[in-house]
Amino acid sequence: MGGAISAPLFCPMNQIKNLLLHTCCAPCLIAPYFQLQEEGIQVTAFWYNVNIHPYTEYKARKNALEEFSRQEGFPLIINDEYGLEEFVKEVIDDIDQRCAHCYEVRLEAAAKLAKEEGFDAFSSTLLYSRYQKHELIIETAERMAARYDIPFFYRDWRGLWQKGIELSKEAGMYRQKYCGCIFSEAERYGKLRSG
Repeated sequence: MGGAISAPLFCPMNQIKNLLLHTCCAPCLIAPYFQLQEEGIQVTAFWYNVNIHPYTEYKARKNALEEFSRQEGFPLIINDEYGLEEFVKEVIDDIDQRCAHCYEVRLEAAAKLAKEEGFDAFSSTLLYSRYQKHELIIETAERMAARYDIPFFYRDWRGLWQKGIELSKEAGMYRQKYCGCIFSEAERYGKLRSG
């Protein structure tokens, strides 16, 4: 999967000038952002991450993204909803499938906003991470593209993984140690035990 676009609504790359990019954190944005900038695509970052817990982690990641936005001068839309209670309620009965819910909530918000605000397409920095469920992200984004009648801009940014690490370290960005939710934090720092 290396194409530029993968959506029910085909949008040729040369027609994409204004992209709403759902952004999970500044370190995942930095390499894709510079690549898109070189291609002449105007990026507006969209912060909506109800999956990030605890609150101190949520704030640290949001603050790092705000600082990067100020430094580079790109627009940033913030939906500042810290969704711990709602997120836990939604995933507690099937923790192993929490990522599907996580992708759906955030990508739906991005597609809906992109349509309402007249963007050419939407995408997500989730496509940068080697640790995310890449195919599930694509499948979810395509469903949201169809639901909201807005193209999904697909790019496999995983090849920029090391570059992003280097750039974010050079920039002195806050770099998180786990995906986002309290369950991924538990998996990172100690095996989650059930039963």
